[in-house]
Amino acid sequence: MLPTPDTYNQPEFYAPWHVHLGTGDISPRRLHLLQAIEATGSMAAAARQVGMTYKAAWDAVEIMNNLAGVILVNRQHGGKGGGGATLTGTGMQIVTMHERLSAMQAMWMASLDHTEADILPLMRRIKMQTSARNSFYGTVQSIKKGAVNAEVVLKLQGNDHIVATVTSDSIERMNLKEGATAWALVKASWVVLASPDCQGKTSARNTLCGTVSRISQGPVNVEVILELQGGNTLAAIITNSALHDLKLSEGVKMCALIKASHVLLGVDH
Repeated sequence: MLPTPDTYNQPEFYAPWHVHLGTGDISPRRLHLLQAIEATGSMAAAARQVGMTYKAAWDAVEIMNNLAGVILVNRQHGGKGGGGATLTGTGMQIVTMHERLSAMQAMWMASLDHTEADILPLMRRIKMQTSARNSFYGTVQSIKKGAVNAEVVLKLQGNDHIVATVTSDSIERMNLKEGATAWALVKASWVVLASPDCQGKTSARNTLCGTVSRISQGPVNVEVILELQGGNTLAAIITNSALHDLKLSEGVKMCALIKASHVLLGVDH
C-alpha cells in the first residue's frame, strides 16, 4: 500500500499550484499536460496548449508512465498526427485531484479521503527530473549480497524486471530490503539494441524486449523508444548507421541490453 500524507511533512501550497511535500514538488507543467491530454484527446494539441514540442510532451508522458508504476496515458496509433492520446483511470484521478486542489485551496487537505490520499505519493514520483533518460519505479524483489557488491532485482510493472549491481554500503545506506520501493535510472546512451533473433551471448545482465513505438532522428544520432511487454517505455540512443543496419521502424520487435553496473538505484527517503 502506498504511504498516506501523514508519512510526509505537512504540505505547503503555492500559486501557481504545486504541492511542496518537504522532499520535492509536483511539477505543475506535467499536471497541465495531463489536463490538456484529457481535454483534447490529442498529444499534438496538448503539447501546443502547454507550450511543449510534440517530442517533449511524449518524453514527459513516457517518464510519468514509468515513474508512476502504472500507465497514466494511453497512446492510440494511426493517422498523420501520430494518433490520439487518452488518460487511464489513474491518470484521470490525478487530473481530478489537481483540479480539486485549485478549486478548494486550503480546504483541500481536510477533504481528502483515504483513497485519494494514496494518489499523493504517485504524484510526487512523476515530477522527478534527472539527467537519465530512463527512469523506472518498482519493488525490490531480491537482494544477493557479496563481499563488496550486491545484486538487486527490481520488479517493474507487468512482468518486467531490471537488475542493478551496487555496493553493499549503498544497500545499507539506502536501507534497501525485499519489498521496498526504489528507482532505477539508466542513461539512454548505455542501452544497446539487438534483434530478438540474435543468438549471441553477452555480458549484459538485463535483456528487456518490446516493440519500437517511436523513432526521432537527428543528424548523427537517433532516439529509439521501445515499449516493453509490461507497459514501461525505454529510450536508447544509437547512430543513424545502426538504425539502417538493424532495419528499425515502428512496430519492429527489439531487445534492449543493459549492464547491471549501468543501472543506478535511488530511494525516496
